[in-house]
Amino acid sequence: MCAFYKKSRRFNGIVNPMNTEQIKKDFSIFSHAARSGKPLVYLDNAATSQTPDEVLEAMNAYYQKYRSNIHRGVYAIAERATSAYEGARLAVAEFIGAGDPGEIIFTRGTTEGLNILASRLTLGLSAGDEVAVSEMEHHANLVPWMQAVKARGLTLRFLPVRKDGRLDIEAARAIIGPRVKIVSLCHASNALGLVNPVHEIADMAHAHGAVVVVDGAQSVPHLPVNVEELGADFFAFSGHKMFGPTGIGVLWGKKALLEKMEPFLYGGDMIQEVTLDGATWTDVPWKFEGGTPPIAEAIGLAAAVRYLRRLGMENVVRHERELTRYALERMSALGGVMLYPAGDAPDAPDRIGVIAFNIEKVHPHDAASILDRHGIAVRAGHHCAMPLLRKLGINFSLRASFSAYNTREDVDLLIAAIADAQKIFHV
Repeated sequence: MCAFYKKSRRFNGIVNPMNTEQIKKDFSIFSHAARSGKPLVYLDNAATSQTPDEVLEAMNAYYQKYRSNIHRGVYAIAERATSAYEGARLAVAEFIGAGDPGEIIFTRGTTEGLNILASRLTLGLSAGDEVAVSEMEHHANLVPWMQAVKARGLTLRFLPVRKDGRLDIEAARAIIGPRVKIVSLCHASNALGLVNPVHEIADMAHAHGAVVVVDGAQSVPHLPVNVEELGADFFAFSGHKMFGPTGIGVLWGKKALLEKMEPFLYGGDMIQEVTLDGATWTDVPWKFEGGTPPIAEAIGLAAAVRYLRRLGMENVVRHERELTRYALERMSALGGVMLYPAGDAPDAPDRIGVIAFNIEKVHPHDAASILDRHGIAVRAGHHCAMPLLRKLGINFSLRASFSAYNTREDVDLLIAAIADAQKIFHV
């Protein structure tokens, strides 16, 4: 462990019920009205979350009190900035259960992390080798692999999804064989909110010597995650979905695998030595962080991690599952609302707070516009998961997704707005 990482006192949180009224006060955006003049009911958390004031304050403190570059200067504010940046790496490592903070690479987001892996991990593969991804992937965990296998003459295999939106485990077992060198899948679906049995898939892959990549963009903000227990070899996620700033993400990888992996960005701060004949790279993780990194954003991400730890991820899970159950029951009782996957139990244990739905005879974009008049923000579209939606027999859907600051009252307002859309369209 390098000198930047000092022994820290781990958070010893006390599990308390969620006080959503108080939590909402931590987010200044909720003190401002929506475009309609009504209070903002924000239900697009699967796309991006809101940011608590303390995250903004932590970033402002960097800009106002010790803005400087890191790893380079020996003057006081440079050392403070370096300490804060590397402290963020340690905070993230502890939050996701990584044993070594040197396994944490800061990126611009999940998409960049997955693109890095698709381009680097396929370098040593050859014709006949296979990469397997699931049919439920976000485009960010599908298109990079498509491009990589095309460039290198590899074969892309797909782990199929059943009619209930879940992975077909037996089919996956038949597909993941000795030719499969990489398996990449999401921990939780951004379109349906279903949680995948990553450990089971990882066991299949590892039995054949394959490397396992996990898109954790939807799981880290909503579930307790321990990457070492999950069975993944690499795990990517974004700061902006977990109360942090935009422009920063995390790529975790097992140290031995990262050390073998080639850098993807060349320039300052990732080199050990440069001569006119060539260059050598510095150690992991810094060899993957060429140039000036997102310093303020890393500091903001650390503040977001501290906020989530104070809430307690067990509390977050409990609260969001209760909201999801309540919303599904109310939508089902309303009538004329099509839920995806159809017939799913409201209390299904393998899902996070994401509900995909359509209103009968109302286009999702029209419905979203009507909901916006009520101050309700939901997503309408294909959710960057076009193959999955087509598998379900639809092209678009509405999506409501919950976070720690959402309440039953938010759900009630959503139901009232859906009823208004039905009335407007005479459904």
